[in-house]
Amino acid sequence: MSLKEDINFSLWCDFIERDFLENRFKKLIEEKIIYGATSNPAIFESSISNSVAYGQQLQMLQANEAKTIYEELAITDIKRAAELLNDLYIENQDDGFISIEVDPELCDDTQGTIEEGIRLNSLISSENVMIKVPATNAGYEAMKELTSQGINVNATLIFSPEQAISCAKALDEGIKLSNKDTKAVISIFVSRLDRLCDSELFAKGLKKGQLGVMNATKCYHEIEKFENTNIRTLFASTGVKGDDLEGSYYIDKLLYPNSVNTAPLATIDEWLENGQTEPSEIPSEEVCDKYFKTLADNKIDMKSNYAKLLEDGLAAFKDSFKDLLNKLQKD
Repeated sequence: MSLKEDINFSLWCDFIERDFLENRFKKLIEEKIIYGATSNPAIFESSISNSVAYGQQLQMLQANEAKTIYEELAITDIKRAAELLNDLYIENQDDGFISIEVDPELCDDTQGTIEEGIRLNSLISSENVMIKVPATNAGYEAMKELTSQGINVNATLIFSPEQAISCAKALDEGIKLSNKDTKAVISIFVSRLDRLCDSELFAKGLKKGQLGVMNATKCYHEIEKFENTNIRTLFASTGVKGDDLEGSYYIDKLLYPNSVNTAPLATIDEWLENGQTEPSEIPSEEVCDKYFKTLADNKIDMKSNYAKLLEDGLAAFKDSFKDLLNKLQKD
């Protein structure tokens, strides 16, 4: 069966690098394995710092400020990815998207995020681009405003059901105001929750490797309640660290209707080799709620765990962005 055709599930690639775009990326699209791609500051920091493919353009841009250099490099890649994905977008406008994130330093600046989102969208000028906005209080307002202007949005760094609901509400309102076929995804981060909490759960006699999936499923249920087909749940942070779980575990467990899974290349390869290709059984909302009651009964403080993950996620993206700008300035 085709997961894409039967349940509108899409696998996107969580990686961007210039040589990759011209080689493996093309092949993955042609073979209908991936239907989109995402990027973030950490991915660009790694790609630009470690690949020789950027050398010539770096030389041409060296007289500019570091952020200008970064944007020129990133936008070149995003435009190329959008071009390569455009046929998928034309075929089915749920897919064929590539995301670029606003400056992480703007995470608490609503107006700054809106202005940068509009500016980046205009510079790239491709219908199949999504502007990535973190799920902070400032971000929710920015998401609503950007989608109301017909700009596609990828809401990112969502860990809690409360964040998922706030994103869905903002995006639903913005899309309805746009009077356009504006699209959005809500990126639920999965594996980081297990990495943070597994040792505590295990110490209290609870199973490891379950919280991330149950939390993502609870968020999925909340998003689906809005019944807006232009908003899809995107399961992010689906790479496995360590040997406790199968490499494709977070894809296999989250093959849900009307959803996206954005995964690193290694995880995609694991799924192609050994992964599940039938839809996953979706735990009901009642099952999810019962699971979280068990956590509460065992004094697992999910509120503080969610807060720590968001704080750490924002800090990591800011650090990657600063590191990259520092390297570009030195070059």
